[in-house]
Amino acid sequence: MNFILSAVIVLGGIALVAAVILYVCSKKFAVKEDPRLALVSEVLPGANCGGCGFPGCSGMADALVKGADAGSLEGLNCPVGGPDVMTKVADLLGMAIANTEPKVAVVRCNGTCEKRPRIVAYDGLRSCAAMNSCGAGETGCGFGCLGCGDCVAACQFGAIVMNEDTGLPEVDEEKCTSCGACVKACPRHIIELRKRGPKSRRIFVSCVNKDKGAVARKACQAACIGCGKCAKECKFEAITVENNVAYIDPEKCRLCRKCEAACPTGAIVACNFPPRKEKPAEAKPAVRSEETVAIKTAKSDNENTVKEESK
Repeated sequence: MNFILSAVIVLGGIALVAAVILYVCSKKFAVKEDPRLALVSEVLPGANCGGCGFPGCSGMADALVKGADAGSLEGLNCPVGGPDVMTKVADLLGMAIANTEPKVAVVRCNGTCEKRPRIVAYDGLRSCAAMNSCGAGETGCGFGCLGCGDCVAACQFGAIVMNEDTGLPEVDEEKCTSCGACVKACPRHIIELRKRGPKSRRIFVSCVNKDKGAVARKACQAACIGCGKCAKECKFEAITVENNVAYIDPEKCRLCRKCEAACPTGAIVACNFPPRKEKPAEAKPAVRSEETVAIKTAKSDNENTVKEESK
């Protein structure tokens, strides 16, 4: 009986000492969480897409709170929530945010099945990353879309689907949140986030082929050949040609569409513009019948005069 009592007393003493130690450690090494973190996390959409550049919405909330303590939220933006969510966050933190223009993902490849025929058959894992690591893919273009749909799988909002007729991904502007997941998923970096533009109108070069013109054209009929005609046509210096491919700067582009008309291969794409008005053919002025008779009569008189003189 004494043995059992002694054991209970010893164990109780050990538990009491351990409790005291744990209590002291919890007070001394306690990590105080800013109550604003929970409030900001509730406002954020909770998609955890990583489009903001941080590991999930919790990382974004922490960055926002630290930015508020530093006195600026510049460079911090939730692409999924957009301006509405960022405005609510700024109100919670007592900060002001700069207006950021919404963006949308664009596919910079116009090599459809018709314009870029398959030359080999790939028999392996149907993944763009796997196919890209094996070589150029099923076509002669080593820069274009591989068509396996890694971008479709990466999109959490159902904003991208593969078009079976063209073999290319298509972006639904209404569903796209510009989170950038598709951009990261594409191994050939043909997907880019660009400004939506006024009335969702955009102009961009739908090609990233860096081969020389003849090689690029042989692989794809819609490839940019780096001729520079679009750059010469642009009066705003919005187009540069580097590594045999043109690029349109969305900050400088004024959407005049002159570059689109100048492109000989149709590599420049203009989205959501009204159709161009065809210029009516200039009709040749009709010659009056009386004038025609007079002209013929004058010619015949001249011919008769020449014949008489020759006699």
